[in-house]
Amino acid sequence: MLRAMSTPDKPAEFPARPRILYLVAEDWSFWSHRLPLARAAHASGFEVVVATRVRAHGDLICNEGFRLVPISLERGGRNPVRDFFALAGLVRLYAREKPDIVHHVGLKPVLYGSIAAWISRRPAVVNALTGLGYVFLSRQWLARALRLCLGPLLRILLNRPGGRLILQNSDDARLLIEERLAAPERIAVIRGSGVDTSAFKPGAEAVGVPVAVLASRMLWDKGVGELVEAARILKTRGAPVRVLLLGNPDPENPASIPVNRLKAWHEEGVVTWSAYVSGMPEVLRRCHIAVLPSYREGLPKSLLEAAAAGLPIVASDVPGCREIAKPGENAILVPVKDAAALADAIERLARDAELRRRLGRRGREIAESQFAEEIVVAQTLALYRAMLGPSWASAAKA
Repeated sequence: MLRAMSTPDKPAEFPARPRILYLVAEDWSFWSHRLPLARAAHASGFEVVVATRVRAHGDLICNEGFRLVPISLERGGRNPVRDFFALAGLVRLYAREKPDIVHHVGLKPVLYGSIAAWISRRPAVVNALTGLGYVFLSRQWLARALRLCLGPLLRILLNRPGGRLILQNSDDARLLIEERLAAPERIAVIRGSGVDTSAFKPGAEAVGVPVAVLASRMLWDKGVGELVEAARILKTRGAPVRVLLLGNPDPENPASIPVNRLKAWHEEGVVTWSAYVSGMPEVLRRCHIAVLPSYREGLPKSLLEAAAAGLPIVASDVPGCREIAKPGENAILVPVKDAAALADAIERLARDAELRRRLGRRGREIAESQFAEEIVVAQTLALYRAMLGPSWASAAKA
């Protein structure tokens, strides 16, 4: 039974302290990526409201002391009627809750939430794009059509007075500035959602055949297909390594890999595929190499966790991955969509335990000094305070 949940028929009482509303498409995404930030905001004096589609994490969110508002915004929905009603629901929500600041995460929440904030005259809007994904990168006709339609709208919404845009890497910031979608003064580069360095930490390397793990949603643009091809190359060479794909498909993403394809690869024996499991710190302690041959990222949390756990990294030389994967320090970078180079890098690490240890030690240092949760949280809270201004100094604790 969900507790502390608001409904459209029961308006919330407005507290004296500032209210922040997080709009995130899926409850699992809020729980995995925004929870430390929301906890810190709550501890700093904010009332926290979470608007999301509730699947499996509703009770957990309520137990944190946040108010949960279920919404019907479909991340991958293409039904204009449903989307219209979802947008209308957001307008009513914002008008009822009157948040002092709204924080939208992901492209669709940014679009619909920004429109709702505009209509309801919310004074402070944070838009967070966690990477320039399918819409910006794909060459499919649908993605091109969406870019053509969304460009003018984004240009307006991302540059409204009182708004700030959080991006996770400087490459994305440069691209949006060059495309004139966002003005430089509206952009704050805050690198990722941080990593819990107390939970993800190095341990003794697992014994046995080295395991190279890709932990992510099973999407083509994560480079899963190239990794499978690299695994085939490694198998023909007799390389001492096992390749593990860890994650679920994402049916609402056009780049999702069908389950039957994942099962076929698993049954072929070239890779081991497993659906996502909880307890990633323990999973990483049983692995030796972290792999992400993605086409582009914001800042991949899986690589942050791997670095904090002391694993060497093999990743594509693309924006986002380069933020955490430093060639010659903690990672080997390979050209994007190059299965042969990917196989060479994985084999090199699989055969060289000392190289793994050296890169892993440096990765831990980078994670602690640059990407720890407390660093990212502090930067975001500072942004909130700057947007709200000195009048809230007595309401939100410094």
